[in-house]
Amino acid sequence: MFPPHLMGGQGDRDTANGDGRRANACFRSEERFIMDIFITASTIGRVYERGKVPHHGYSFQGFDPAVHVRASGREVNISPKAAREVAVTIKGMPLTKAIDLLEQVESKEMPVAFRRHKLKVGHRSELQGFPTGSYPVRTAKAYLNVLHNLQGNTEFKGLDPERVKIIHAAGYAGRTVKDYYPRAFGRSSPNFHQLVHIEVVGKEV
Repeated sequence: MFPPHLMGGQGDRDTANGDGRRANACFRSEERFIMDIFITASTIGRVYERGKVPHHGYSFQGFDPAVHVRASGREVNISPKAAREVAVTIKGMPLTKAIDLLEQVESKEMPVAFRRHKLKVGHRSELQGFPTGSYPVRTAKAYLNVLHNLQGNTEFKGLDPERVKIIHAAGYAGRTVKDYYPRAFGRSSPNFHQLVHIEVVGKEV
């Protein structure tokens, strides 16, 4: 007869089970450690991405949330010159009248006066007080989106859209998107796009 410790008895089985439990515990701890590292890296990545998002302020000073309402469009791909002229046109108008005007501009029924950027701009018989003007359809669409947002913000605040007057409108240059046209003999020509920031502030009168 062989002694029990040489026959692989209950003691060996208990030792094997203990080693298996310790191995499983080590595997679970390593898995949990890897998961913690992944969660930490994901959290840091989200914080980093959130930090890269640009924060845009408003050029309008003295904003009072109790009486003012505002809306904006950031980095819109429209003409900066046309954005400036449309902003000058709608400033001082009632909100509903400005929306109606830009809808007419979008359908090319009413032009917008170009007072500063008027070089090689044709005269329009529909305009009064200033002869040169154009139909900036793309710019009108961008301003309409902002004005509709302003109207929604007005209703959310409990104000009357029919009594809201635009007291501030601005369209100024933002980020420049660089693009190039390939040309002959390995050359290229720049085709840069100047993005535009749109701001509109209204007040109930």
